[in-house]
Amino acid sequence: MLERLTETADQPWMIWAVCWFVSVILVVAAWIDGRKLKVPNWLTFPLILSGWAASGYFFGWSGLYSSWLGTAVGLGLLLPAYAIGGMGAGDVKLLAGVGAWIGMAHTFWAFVLTVVIGAILAVAMVAARGAWGKHIRQFFAILFEILIVRDPEKLSALAAERKPKMLLLPYGIPIAIGTIVYFLVNGMLFPV
Repeated sequence: MLERLTETADQPWMIWAVCWFVSVILVVAAWIDGRKLKVPNWLTFPLILSGWAASGYFFGWSGLYSSWLGTAVGLGLLLPAYAIGGMGAGDVKLLAGVGAWIGMAHTFWAFVLTVVIGAILAVAMVAARGAWGKHIRQFFAILFEILIVRDPEKLSALAAERKPKMLLLPYGIPIAIGTIVYFLVNGMLFPV
C-alpha cells in the first residue's frame, strides 16, 4: 500500500497513517519479542491480512498485487535464515506483514537497515558480556556449517543443538528499529 501511495503522493496524510500504524505494530512486536523471544501469530497474521485488505480496497487488484509482492519479499529475505535455524518464524512473518503494508522496494530497504541495526545490536550484546572468543568461534562454526553442510534440515538440527548455549537476539527489535529508521530517513512519519 505504501508503495502505491508514494507513487501517487497526492494524499500525504495516508502515507503518515500507514507508517504510524506499521510503526506501532512493530513496537508492540519488538516489546513482546524482547520479553518472550517470540512474535505471536495473533499479531503477524492480522498485519499481513490487513495489509492485503487495505491495499486491495484503496488500489484494487494492482494494489493487492503490490501488497502480495511486498509480502513475498519480506518472507524471502528472512526465510533462508529461518530454514537453517537462525531465527524464529514469527520474525519472518513480521517482515512479511511489513511487506504487505509497505510494498516490495520499501521492504527491501527497510530490511537493509534492519540488518545493519541487527549487527550493531549483536556486537553490543557480545561486548556487554565480554564473550568475544566464544562468539567468534560460534560465528565461524556456523559459517563453516553453512558452507559445508548445505542441507537446510541438517543445518536446522545443528542450530537447535547450539541454541541453548547461544546469546539470542530477538530479531523483532532490529526489524522494528530498522523499519522505523527507514520511515524517518525518508520523511514518512512526520510532515515535511
